[in-house]
Amino acid sequence: MTHFNFPVVDIAPFEAGTAEAGRVADEVREALSEVGFMYVRGHGVSPAIFQRALESSRHFFAQPVAIKSRFAYRQDGLESNFGFHGLEAERLDTSSAPDLKESFSMRNAPAVTEVERWPGEEFRRTALALYEASLSASYRILRIMAAGLDLPSEFFTERHQGQNVTLRLLHYPAGLPATSAAQLGAGAHTDYGSITLLHQDDVGGLEVRGGDGQWHSAPAVPGALLVNTGDLMQRWTNDRFRSTFHRVRVIGGLADRYSIAFFVDPDTDVPVACIESCRGKHRPSRYATVTAGEHIQSRIAASQTSEYPERST
Repeated sequence: MTHFNFPVVDIAPFEAGTAEAGRVADEVREALSEVGFMYVRGHGVSPAIFQRALESSRHFFAQPVAIKSRFAYRQDGLESNFGFHGLEAERLDTSSAPDLKESFSMRNAPAVTEVERWPGEEFRRTALALYEASLSASYRILRIMAAGLDLPSEFFTERHQGQNVTLRLLHYPAGLPATSAAQLGAGAHTDYGSITLLHQDDVGGLEVRGGDGQWHSAPAVPGALLVNTGDLMQRWTNDRFRSTFHRVRVIGGLADRYSIAFFVDPDTDVPVACIESCRGKHRPSRYATVTAGEHIQSRIAASQTSEYPERST
């Protein structure tokens, strides 16, 4: 693993409507074209909201498996991307070993009103506060991306109304023995949809594969969100924006790793076809049109495991 400087973009000036807005759009376009990852400042998510969510996550994952399993993830289609995933229940690198992590996914969280699906009212309120703040930040970023592609400002936002927007709490316990050298906290993968916002603690462990083929550490940067583009955005932009491989190594030492991912994926029936400004005579469309739901569901289904027993934490 080598040192690498990820782009850092302050997006706050974009909404000022001055010449600075163009500069911000250029910086975002360059970051997502060259790296596929960037640290974003000026996003508007309060650190206090993240800290409350982080504390809520730690409390939930500290409970016995028997309690967490009361809120088990349902595997009956895209509409049920909600609930607890235990250790080794997911394999993000489908050719490798299952992941040494546990998670709690909340797809379209504001629409989930069944009390029994939530671990508690305080958990729900905290999750919804972070969901709404992250969605607002996501819309700001999507508008900037639209500007960089010469699209109407709401081109992306109107196609991401929350149907497949998912908040996910992630816990990587420290010191778990890997079953093989191939087993990681999260196997090497690309994200499925449009953009991902990552809130993470300072334990570290996330690595991004650069254009040089090497893995580079992507630690937490105070006050910044780590943002990356996924598969559907790469298809939409005809490979202009990169969907970059990343992974989480097995966590050693004594400190567990906690992170919170916010996956901003298009609504189920949205057709993802090459954007006009991303194709031309010498750059034909490279992908067939696909609906967002088809793509996301196939990726989720491929990542699930069933043959590994639950480890205790």
